[in-house]
Amino acid sequence: MSKSHLNLMIGGEAGQGLATLSQGLSKALVRGGWEIVVTQSYHSRIRGGHNTMSIRISNEPIHAPQEEVDLLVALNQETVQLHRPELAPSGTVLGGDHLDLGGAGALPIPLNDLSPRRYHNVVGLGVLGCLLGLKQELIWGSLKFLFKKMPEDVSAKNREALAAAYEWTAAQDAPIEPLAPPNGPKGRLMMGGNDAVALGAMSAGVKFCSFYPMTPATSIALAMTAQAERMGLVVEQAEDEIAAINMAIGASYAGAPALVPTSGGGFALMGEGISLAGMTETPVVVALAMRPGPATGLPTRTEQGDLDLVLHAGHGEFPRAVFSPGDVNECFHLAREAVKQAEQFQIPAFVLTDQFLADSFRAVESFELNGEPCVDLDRRVDGPYERYAYTEYGVSPRAIPGAGTALVIADSDEHTPEGHITEDLDIRVKMMDKRLKKGEGLKTICQEPQFRGDDNPDLLLVGWGSSKGSIMEAVQALGAGGVKAAGCHFSQVWPFEPDHFLTRFAAAGRTVCIEGNATGQFASLIRRETGFKFDEVITRYDGLPFTPQYILRELRKKAR
Repeated sequence: MSKSHLNLMIGGEAGQGLATLSQGLSKALVRGGWEIVVTQSYHSRIRGGHNTMSIRISNEPIHAPQEEVDLLVALNQETVQLHRPELAPSGTVLGGDHLDLGGAGALPIPLNDLSPRRYHNVVGLGVLGCLLGLKQELIWGSLKFLFKKMPEDVSAKNREALAAAYEWTAAQDAPIEPLAPPNGPKGRLMMGGNDAVALGAMSAGVKFCSFYPMTPATSIALAMTAQAERMGLVVEQAEDEIAAINMAIGASYAGAPALVPTSGGGFALMGEGISLAGMTETPVVVALAMRPGPATGLPTRTEQGDLDLVLHAGHGEFPRAVFSPGDVNECFHLAREAVKQAEQFQIPAFVLTDQFLADSFRAVESFELNGEPCVDLDRRVDGPYERYAYTEYGVSPRAIPGAGTALVIADSDEHTPEGHITEDLDIRVKMMDKRLKKGEGLKTICQEPQFRGDDNPDLLLVGWGSSKGSIMEAVQALGAGGVKAAGCHFSQVWPFEPDHFLTRFAAAGRTVCIEGNATGQFASLIRRETGFKFDEVITRYDGLPFTPQYILRELRKKAR
């Protein structure tokens, strides 16, 4: 017998090696051809606190986390106490024999008999690999990748610990069935949302990244730092978020496409800079990984509470584009699109993710660019030049200072077409109209929402951003139960074109908006812009991501 689906949770304190276990196993699974959805939950501490990593595994495509746990791996006693109640009826608890694993359905591991303490996590990884039916070489290859600079003597000890774990586990009457053979292709990448954002931005031509560290966005900058020399870009850790946004605007003005990763609290300080980019028509991209507020809130949890903040950031009126990726692939492609549109329309553009998606690992194919070039960096202009010339579509020619003989003048005050400060009110109106015309162009290329499920649904679930996978799996479950259901995912929340979705919304029997915030910000935006009111809104704001089970429970409650 074998299992086609399994939900595994590893729990312990920060510093206990939880990352070694979870990343080593996840990478081995992806290399072997299985599908994964990894969800991280961690406290805001360097050491200590209770952290978990849940790995949902399948031999078929999966898109969302699950709630019920099939295999609980406990690195400490607290994990058993907190999460044993989440076990499936046939679930198993795995942990060192020094822990009280709770009796039935437990497999204690004699860690000290199998290896010195230093290698206990490798033993745990070996036990897991053997239980799941993974070849020892697959696990060893994953370990070698994680510890590239392992000294030979340490490598040998790790190999011994892994072999001992496999030998011991094979001799046990294992309480868990191995995984069914994988159906996915081998050789894929294991990647999280933040890594994909960084890669997408670099592939589009970003040459400058400025940031102030803020969970859960910091790893975007770290991923770019790791590739800075190879990609010819500069990454600068600023003294604060105000400096970070203004550095990026300065770099962009000088000809280097720029990205700023941050979260809500950091972005709140950037409002004046965003407005400066709007007035000077300087392209800049902000990748905002959302977390619960107000203030520090829950700094290591997830939420979709900053949509209104991004839509209205910066005083005055000016166009912007706001993308909301729903999975790791979209993180790559929409980060790339944000850079392209920011440069094309000379505007601020935003990539809205959240802690769940930022830290969620998936199996992805190598990204295909289909020959699409990065943004055009050739901005040489010679001779007379108007930086803010009136044009039919609002986008003026943009020269880079020093590239050519043209004199480039920019001003944060209202200005003439040449870029000189003015208080001529007629020019003010013309300049304002010119900038706002860009919004019309943005609407012509905005991402269309994706519809999945029944073409004439009795129930339509609508969401944006990271709720995508859970909504689509909830729709599948509803369909299997005989309900005519469909899902709609917005990968861009501003601007949008009502003709892309309004007719299908109006034709659906019951419409429900799914949002990870308390007030239904996207539902309110749709109503404000189109007049359409959803029948119901399902919200979640406890710091945890949506699951298909959560959505189905809330639908049942509202149907009573």
